[in-house]
Amino acid sequence: MTIINEQEIGAAPQDNPSDIVLSVNGVSKKFCRDLKRSLMYGVQDIASELLGLREKSDKLRKKEFWALNNVSFQLKKGEALGLVGKNGSGKSTLLRIIAGLIKPDTGSVEVNGRVAPLIALGAGFNPILTGRENIYANMAILGLSKKEIDERFDEVVEFAEIGDAIDAPVQSYSSGMAARLGFASAIHTEPDILLIDEVLAVGDMSFRAKCYRQLSKLRGKKTSLILVSHDPNSILAVCESAVYISQGDVILAGETHEIMQKYEEDILLKDGNSQTGSLFLTEKDINESMGLDITHVYFKDENNNILETPISSSSTDLCIGLKASMNLKEVDIVILIHDKARNGERILRLSSSSDINLFNFSPGKHEIKLQMPVFCLRPGSYVAKIYLTLPSLFMLDMVEAFHFKVDGFVSMSECSFYQPRSWHHESSNILLSTSNDETDTSKMSSSKCQQK
Repeated sequence: MTIINEQEIGAAPQDNPSDIVLSVNGVSKKFCRDLKRSLMYGVQDIASELLGLREKSDKLRKKEFWALNNVSFQLKKGEALGLVGKNGSGKSTLLRIIAGLIKPDTGSVEVNGRVAPLIALGAGFNPILTGRENIYANMAILGLSKKEIDERFDEVVEFAEIGDAIDAPVQSYSSGMAARLGFASAIHTEPDILLIDEVLAVGDMSFRAKCYRQLSKLRGKKTSLILVSHDPNSILAVCESAVYISQGDVILAGETHEIMQKYEEDILLKDGNSQTGSLFLTEKDINESMGLDITHVYFKDENNNILETPISSSSTDLCIGLKASMNLKEVDIVILIHDKARNGERILRLSSSSDINLFNFSPGKHEIKLQMPVFCLRPGSYVAKIYLTLPSLFMLDMVEAFHFKVDGFVSMSECSFYQPRSWHHESSNILLSTSNDETDTSKMSSSKCQQK
């Protein structure tokens, strides 16, 4: 992904033009919050456009606001880009502009290839028509000929898991059935660009896993995609890069983990959870969960008391609360700790699999304790990332920003970590011995350091 600065719009791209499948250039879109004014403005704009008088305007009329404000980026062939931001930030509006469903007020979008929008799956189906008829209508709209649809029809039905309901009217389908059929229809068009808006939560876990496998196959065929989701698991599992949008403005763009960290930090601050030392998370909806969710993270001392600030050199447990909704085997827990005083430098990586500890979970609540007889982090401020993964790096859940502080009783201004130690003095004449007038230095010690 290439982010274009405002000054660079219109300049010659640095990348090979043949690799660019999508260019979003200074796109802005405004809406009106007042219904009557919105209808009035709409009539005025249509009349002006029919008369050839309408010009793209960067000025807001009364009650209008910018849903998108000067957004620019490029997408290369085979790239996966995540769009993150809270509700109302402009993500879905941007996808609809890229799909050609609405026009921008300023800026332009250049698309090189076939676009398949997976936006509000099933919303474009005719409820009176059968699933079979809707497949042909939907895929034809996405650019396929009848012969191409015939060749892929059985694959679509099998993927959607519709079965005999394929010849029943769509109005008799559940919302999940309609969504699965919409997803199956779109991905089997073999698009050059796939636009996905909050649709990877359709169906049960096995169907969601199948969706991810299909996306992986499309990625192998160099299909580019843009994914909108509030689920960090989806963004991290699928996308290499991301764009964080807030109130129509691009806040940050770059590598996915960096973007998700910034996004989650802002959410924590917004929700008043900026305190450090403990984190309690709201329970996920069944459609958002991948089977195992983190419910809380905090430290405890050796007396099982929750610690707001762990003490360097003390015995400390890091406790991770979990809720499983299914049986899971061989779960790896990875903890990455970054030092805020060192510009976020990673100073510690802990992995249960590296310690030959993979966990099995049955449905219910669980707590994992990482027991540290001596807490070696020096006093300071830190942020931890916690990941739950299955083999092949399948992400179950994650916490991107668990903030905590460490206190201490001793000065460690010149130390990177606390070294557990004790000092002992032993008389040298006890250890000193000679053999053939030579000193056995292996038995000599004026002082030594050993672990507690």
